[in-house]
Amino acid sequence: MRTGAAAGHAGYFHTAGCFGSDDELLGLAVPFLTGGAASGETSVVVLNDRNAQLVRDALPAGAAVIFLPGGAVYERPAAAIRSYRKLLAGHVAAGASQIRIFGDLTAVTHGATWDWWARYESAINRAYDDFPLWSICAYDTRTTPPAALADVMRTHPWTALPDGRNVPNAGFTDPHLYLGERHPPTPDPVLDGEPAAELIDPTLSEARQAVRGADRGHLASTEVDDLVVAVSEAVANAQRHGSGPVRLRVWSSIDRLVVTVTDAGTGPEDPFAGLVPAGDGTNGGLGLWIAHQSCNHVALYRHDDGFTVRLTAGDPHH
Repeated sequence: MRTGAAAGHAGYFHTAGCFGSDDELLGLAVPFLTGGAASGETSVVVLNDRNAQLVRDALPAGAAVIFLPGGAVYERPAAAIRSYRKLLAGHVAAGASQIRIFGDLTAVTHGATWDWWARYESAINRAYDDFPLWSICAYDTRTTPPAALADVMRTHPWTALPDGRNVPNAGFTDPHLYLGERHPPTPDPVLDGEPAAELIDPTLSEARQAVRGADRGHLASTEVDDLVVAVSEAVANAQRHGSGPVRLRVWSSIDRLVVTVTDAGTGPEDPFAGLVPAGDGTNGGLGLWIAHQSCNHVALYRHDDGFTVRLTAGDPHH
């Protein structure tokens, strides 16, 4: 039986919890977690170290709450979805009628890589909807940029307030609509310089060679190998499902390699492409999902003259 604000709700009850002080954070977290524990529900905390300690200290001694390291979970959106689905499936198999998760994205995700985390927040409305999950996604209004907070309101159907109320978000946008909009990524200053390589309609072998040729040896070989796989998938998708010509460009800096693959098409039909594997991989879904597993940032965006996949290995937090 579902309890609390999620009582009577089927599927994922997805709420945002915005707070402007430590007291407000605890006002959101403690009743939510203790209520779950009192009902015998699985209650999980996935916060940064500081906030996790605040919550841990405020909970009653012996409270049945599981703490997971936030940094390990929120490394890449597609990996987070995969690991959470595994976690949720395990608890449901063990008989859980409701699972509560209180978590926050690390502050670094609010910067250069926010576009794919905003996509994550929208996509999980579907990705977790086959589980009896109630989550509060905590956002600190003191450190979260206003543009990111605006996306939070559009990607969460509900807002949890520190006084215990849960109110619907009037601006919530259905994931199919939100993910289908144009959301240009934060510009990367590396792209202001001349590319180390630029190819038109490259073969997959030529694309792989271009990436390896741009590597200056600053990145771990495994990161370069992963980028090569992702670029190969992106080029194959553009050739198979896009409209020519396909343009590959590679930039190199001391801390990252950035590759863009552009074609004249409109991009994948599936708005969830990359974050959730799409069946057998037709329409490019599986290739983009592989890229999301392999790179430290993947940006997908439509523009007036086509569609671009931007892939980053190394440190994307410029």
